[in-house]
Amino acid sequence: MSRALLKEFKPSILFLAKFLGAYLLLNLLYGLYINSYSPDPDPVTYIVTEQTSWILNLVGNETTILRNETQPNVYLSNADRDVLSVFEGCNGLNTMIVFVSFLIAYGQLKKKLLWFIPLGIIVIHLFNLVRVGALYYITVYFDQYLYFTHKYLFTGFLFGIIFIMWYIWVTRLYNKSSAQ
Repeated sequence: MSRALLKEFKPSILFLAKFLGAYLLLNLLYGLYINSYSPDPDPVTYIVTEQTSWILNLVGNETTILRNETQPNVYLSNADRDVLSVFEGCNGLNTMIVFVSFLIAYGQLKKKLLWFIPLGIIVIHLFNLVRVGALYYITVYFDQYLYFTHKYLFTGFLFGIIFIMWYIWVTRLYNKSSAQ
């Protein structure tokens, strides 16, 4: 690769290297976190299920949560049955890792970033609770659509929220001249 070409693409290469480095490091830590609780569900998955149950109860459903004794998941149940099985992938931590990795890769750690990261994590968590609650309703009333809504619709929805927050960061909050 010529020096001119390398110089031209240096910002993109640095962004990708920082993103991949942060993403891999955070995912390694996440994997260690998940494995440290095996074969039980991790606390964040339990909390997400508990908070979703609380919200569903608040709007008139009678739900409970129950730890699966044989697998690392938590059931979201009603009086009739175990409706939804919430696994570690449903806790939103992986999407938070993608969000944070992008922000770290995009610029230096500044005061704005130190409040925007926690704010973004809270927003992702709240939308994830809505997602899990909606999956509960879909499982109860439209079970045939569970796979599509879980795999594609709500995954796209959650990443759409992340893209909007990235857009806000890049266009409104990140000041390139002060970050260099």
